Amino acid sequence: MTLIRHLPLAAAFVAAVAASPQARADIFSFTDERGVVHFTNIPGLDKRYKLIRREAGSAIPRSGKAWMPSEADIRRFSSIIDVAAKSHGIEPELVQAVITAESGFNPNAISRAGASGLMQLMPDTARRYGVQNIFDPVENIHGGVRYLRDLLAMFKGDMRLALAGYNAGENAVIRAGNNIPPYAETQNYVPKVIQYYNRFRAKPG
Repeated sequence: MTLIRHLPLAAAFVAAVAASPQARADIFSFTDERGVVHFTNIPGLDKRYKLIRREAGSAIPRSGKAWMPSEADIRRFSSIIDVAAKSHGIEPELVQAVITAESGFNPNAISRAGASGLMQLMPDTARRYGVQNIFDPVENIHGGVRYLRDLLAMFKGDMRLALAGYNAGENAVIRAGNNIPPYAETQNYVPKVIQYYNRFRAKPG
C-alpha cells in the first residue's frame, strides 16, 4: 500500500505529492527545532531525514538488500508482536515482515485508500476484528494478526495466497482461482513480504 505520514502541518504538501505524476518515490521528512516539517525525495540528503513513505515498486538499494526498520523501531513493538503472534498462532517474523512492508513500523501511517496504523488495516477490516482505535498499536497488531491467521486458514497455510489476500482482499484471490491476483501492487507485495520474512527469520537471537 502507498503510505503517507499523518502530519496535519504538512497536509497540503502531502496532497500535492499524492497527486503528482512524480509521486512514485520514497519520501523522507524531519521536524526541526522550530517545529517546521521538512520533506525530500532525495535519500541521504541529511542524516536527520527519516523515511516516512515507501512506494510500491521503489528501487532496492544498490546493496541489493531491501530496506529494513531500525532495531529501535522493532524493539518498540516487539512485545506486542510476540504476544499477538503467540495468541493467534502466527510466526512473529511474519508479523514483523507485514508491518515492515505495510507501514515501516510507523504507527501513524495512513494510505491513500484509507488503511491505517502499523498493519494498515482498512476500516471494514478493523470493524470486523473489533479494533476500536486503529492507531493503537496493541489493537492494530492484534487485529492484523487475527486477519492473517484467518487468511492462512482460508488458503490452507499457503503464505503467498494469505499475503495476497491481506493486500488485495481474500475475494480477489478467490476470483483469481486461488492465485495471486493480476495486480502489479499485489504481485510486488507478496515476494517483498516473503523477503522480509526470510530476513527476520535469519536474524540471530
